[in-house]
Amino acid sequence: MTTLYQRDEAAIAGIEKLRFFPLEVVSGHGSTLVTPDGRELLDLSATWTASGLGHGHPAVAEAVSRAVRTAPGSGGLSAVHPDSVGLAEDLLALVPGTGERRVYLGHAGSDANDVALRACRHGTGRRTVLAFEHSYHGGVGVAMGVSGVHVDAGVAPDPDAVFLPYPNPFRPHGPDDVGTCLVLAERHLSQGQIACLIVEPILSDGGLVVPPDGFLARLHQLCRRFGVPMICDEVKMGLGRPGTLHAFEHDGVVPDIVTFGKVLGGGLPLSAAVGPADLLDHPPAAALLTTAGNPVCTVAGRAVLATIVEEQLAERAAKVGAVLTDALRALDTDRIGDVRGRGLAIGVELVDPATGDRDARLAAQVVYRAWELGAVVYYVGGNVLEVTPPLVLTEDEALRGAEIIGAAIADAATGTVDAEEVARYAGW
Repeated sequence: MTTLYQRDEAAIAGIEKLRFFPLEVVSGHGSTLVTPDGRELLDLSATWTASGLGHGHPAVAEAVSRAVRTAPGSGGLSAVHPDSVGLAEDLLALVPGTGERRVYLGHAGSDANDVALRACRHGTGRRTVLAFEHSYHGGVGVAMGVSGVHVDAGVAPDPDAVFLPYPNPFRPHGPDDVGTCLVLAERHLSQGQIACLIVEPILSDGGLVVPPDGFLARLHQLCRRFGVPMICDEVKMGLGRPGTLHAFEHDGVVPDIVTFGKVLGGGLPLSAAVGPADLLDHPPAAALLTTAGNPVCTVAGRAVLATIVEEQLAERAAKVGAVLTDALRALDTDRIGDVRGRGLAIGVELVDPATGDRDARLAAQVVYRAWELGAVVYYVGGNVLEVTPPLVLTEDEALRGAEIIGAAIADAATGTVDAEEVARYAGW
């Protein structure tokens, strides 16, 4: 009998696959995924944070069902409807900022970042983009060309991109990691050629790196000093996950442009960029997606934002995230070099205990073994487990997740995992 995974291999293009184990799922509820044979898996990824409210959240399901039945068209390109306008108004109310602002609505964080970058180039008349090594901002256009992760993988960088080192407290570039970055940033900003700076408040796909407190604030001060717009990419780490509504709140900054995606759509394709009208209004018709701002996705986005606020999911992420982080730090193993994060954005760095070096081979085996034991978790940065469960995760589920990760590390470290089988799944 042909399995679902075998059918996928025969039908779906490989260029859109990032596989760590042969995961087959047919349904989900809360923080649980269900396989074709009825096995339940604890979801510690939330589909790379896109299923941030978990699976089948009633608020999203009910809103989308209503919208599908009575949808006024399929997009906001040449017409307006209540939920596209309403979602934009919701975001303007929730995202701090001053002056006249606008909201771009798209399908994914990739296009939101691409549009923000192009808007800055057009609005400032400058070309150079300051970005960060090992960053991720998207898989298309300018956003792809300024994503350090793609450049690391061999994609040609944008010809006008400049990459700065991202401060990493666990693996610093030098004795003054933040200082080195800021000196380089100031050097480029002072030359008057920078269209914008784009930064993740937590470096996600580059290894879930949490920068030192105050880094974003100091970077923002430099941008303000030289009149350069700062784009804060909150696509993966924002909207409640870090224990605050916005990740940039940790350093008390108000970026010029903020981009969103993933969780915003509640599992549906939806993104947004919030920023100054003088940047996002011009030139007209410069970012056209026929179904962007469609009634179904925008009503889902409104339900997601309302749920995050009304159910106080940011506060819940802080509380449950602390339980999960403590449980991970308590694991009895010398294979964990660092456990870091904010709220329910947690990185577990796996190392060779003899040298402290990154252990990418172990990471691949651990996520595979965790799947066998009943949990879905992936790795980033080569050797860091990215633990980003749905914001509805319970404390009991958090403890169970830590237990499974601990068992998976122990099994992989003692050779229980079939290395040849794991090698079939390339991951990053």
